Amino acid sequence: MNKGDEVQIDFHARAVLRKWPSLNNERRRTGSTPYLVVDGTLDDCIREFMAKPAPARHLYEIHSTPQPPLVTGVLSSEHITELARLREFL
Repeated sequence: MNKGDEVQIDFHARAVLRKWPSLNNERRRTGSTPYLVVDGTLDDCIREFMAKPAPARHLYEIHSTPQPPLVTGVLSSEHITELARLREFL
């Protein structure tokens, strides 16, 4: 990005928060798929995610329409945490 380019994220874009089934706080990938927790906006999903206990956040991901360069189709827990911090400045 060039200096002066503004990054804009549509926090009202449709998104879903999903959680992976887990056992002992570890994802169960064999024969499992993440299930729906929230169907709403990107902002709704980020807020719900941030309300989860930090040690369990790795079990969640947000699926949304990509908004390059900061929002990919599937957002990992680390990415969501960064977006939550950036949300205050964008």
